Amino acid sequence: MPASQIALLGAIAGLAIFIGLPLGRVRTAMPRTKAFLNALAIGILIFLLWDVLTNAWAPTSAALAQHHYSTAATRATVMLACLGVGLIGLVHIDRWLKRRAARLLPEGPGAATARPAVIPAGPEAVGTRAAALSLLIAIGIGMHNFGEGMAIGASAAAGRISLALLLVIGFGAHNATEGFGIVAPLPASGSRPSWSRLALLGLIAGGPTFVGTVIGMQVTAPLLTIAFLALAAGSILYVVIELLAVARATRMKELVAWGILLGLILGFVTDAIVSAAGA
Repeated sequence: MPASQIALLGAIAGLAIFIGLPLGRVRTAMPRTKAFLNALAIGILIFLLWDVLTNAWAPTSAALAQHHYSTAATRATVMLACLGVGLIGLVHIDRWLKRRAARLLPEGPGAATARPAVIPAGPEAVGTRAAALSLLIAIGIGMHNFGEGMAIGASAAAGRISLALLLVIGFGAHNATEGFGIVAPLPASGSRPSWSRLALLGLIAGGPTFVGTVIGMQVTAPLLTIAFLALAAGSILYVVIELLAVARATRMKELVAWGILLGLILGFVTDAIVSAAGA
């Protein structure tokens, strides 16, 4: 597959985040729809996590089968280290973002008297804080979408087109639901963002996927391919943990279970289609 097409697919995966952004302008909550889409993304990402980890571990298994133990140890170390960086790194980024977001939220009834110059009162101030919070969320999502893009590009560069396509589908489905998270603070504060504001948020969060894909295609070293896949796996695992927490909070067990099952089925069906097509 030409590099231009891979880059285009990376862009599509990133810009899928625009699917969820318009909900920031919708007044209706639509809790069941959001819960189902969240569960669908979980199912797809669980399949994708298994697929990415399988491909990231395959070079180590091959080295072990050939009794190249030092090579296998190096590859395994790189994979496990990057898996940890992808998972724990996002935990720390999330903690930092939440601390930053907490400074933008009201601190209770006494906040206006304690820090009147820092936290102004009124609906306009609440809207400003919500806009800043949504921007922080978009920046955090863009950080890990860059790593996902590198995994797409690295898979394509290594000749694993079917994996690259699955990554595009999985990350695209995930990004579509991430749009809900970016705009969530806005309706809650009574704000209705402009279309230009939504476009900016989408580019900040989704654009890094395209950039990462282009960079990943330039890298052909096996260890770096393993590293990119493992980083993406850590990122996926973190997102799955977060989405499961959201799913549990909805208290819609049956709907969530069906959504996850459908997501898994879609993952396997997609894999079967791309394999049958010889990708």
